[in-house]
Amino acid sequence: MTCVCDTLFRGPKVTLRSRNHLSQESALNYAYIASNASLIEFCQRAAQTEFIGFDTEFVSEDTFQSQLCLIQVAAGAEFVVIDPLAVKDLRPFWQLLSQPGHVTVAHAGREELLFSVRATDQTPHQLFDLQIAAALVGLEYPAAYGTLIQRLLGTTLSKGETRTDWRKRPLSDSQLEYAVQDVIYLRPLYDKLNERLKSLGRLAWLETEMASWQSRIVAREQQENWRRVSGSNGLRQRSLAILRELWRWRNGEAQRRNMPVKRVLRDDLIVELARRQTADVKRIQAVRGMERGDLRRNVSHLAAAIARALDLPADQLPERGGKPTFNQLATIGQFTHTALNSICRSEQIAPGIVATIDDVRDFVAYHCGFDRPPGGLPALTQGWRAEVVGHRLQQLLAGQTTIRVRDPLADNPLVFETLADRRETDVRQQHD
Repeated sequence: MTCVCDTLFRGPKVTLRSRNHLSQESALNYAYIASNASLIEFCQRAAQTEFIGFDTEFVSEDTFQSQLCLIQVAAGAEFVVIDPLAVKDLRPFWQLLSQPGHVTVAHAGREELLFSVRATDQTPHQLFDLQIAAALVGLEYPAAYGTLIQRLLGTTLSKGETRTDWRKRPLSDSQLEYAVQDVIYLRPLYDKLNERLKSLGRLAWLETEMASWQSRIVAREQQENWRRVSGSNGLRQRSLAILRELWRWRNGEAQRRNMPVKRVLRDDLIVELARRQTADVKRIQAVRGMERGDLRRNVSHLAAAIARALDLPADQLPERGGKPTFNQLATIGQFTHTALNSICRSEQIAPGIVATIDDVRDFVAYHCGFDRPPGGLPALTQGWRAEVVGHRLQQLLAGQTTIRVRDPLADNPLVFETLADRRETDVRQQHD
């Protein structure tokens, strides 16, 4: 392989097992890109390809947002590793991903999507996430990258550098070889999963799911997620207003200091201050856990945030969150979730991609009249989820179908029957 790059490496040996189970082993070259000029030249070549797969290495424990440390790319037959610590302007790469004319492939690409949106305010073109695609053809969800390689390609992925600190330079040959492995298999995995989706008639499902998945991630990035503060359930409205103001202060302070939000102020301290409902500096300082020097230096800011919430008019207080709790809802929800798992197994789709336990409870509450969700119809009443699962669950909850154990030793031991089917089965058993 020839290319303009900063360094050209003899890459790792790659083993792909063919359908006749004979293994072929070949070495691949990959380029290490550490300058803006090399990145631009690579992006010009990659713009002519129809396939771009990529992965990243990042560190998230010490900064407000994940720190990007490495980008691995498979563009057509070319493999490169881009060093974000050396390349000063990565926008040509993120702009490349957003341009039409290619499919973009990643695995569990939430952070990769966010890196792209933060850099260019655009999402990658025709993004195909292997983890989501695998779930739509019946593999487990979420499936690890190595699991997909083993299940679909019959190859074991080496994981010798899982504890690498990707911020440190220089990177060793073994670290770079480990990193480039994460994109070598993207094309064969894409080919396998795309073919399975096509044969099952589910390419449209993936397109819908990818659009929804990307929208949710981008929206969550842009929204205030103060309701996710651990331990906030059960707080009254005034306390929720205090929690919201403290969350806003913490988020802004963490961004300013470029550090994780919980290192600025822990969730449990936010909740405790919200419960106490006091803007008195001495009473705030008396809370156990507030002894830290930086918190004492910022106690006036905390008091001001609390005071803003205490002064808020009643009609501007946040609504209390949480879902209604009914014993019947919990029981029916567990039963319905079991039925959903059975349907998913028979339809070759991972239950985890179809619905969470909360989605099932929302569906049951909506169907049985316990609750009308303010955010719109439950997920199981919409799109392909309704087509595959939701309609059958509605029939079950309405008493139009029944569920029973057909064969306890079978892979799918439960069977759904209409009332007519059940009567026919009973008659047959009586004759036997």
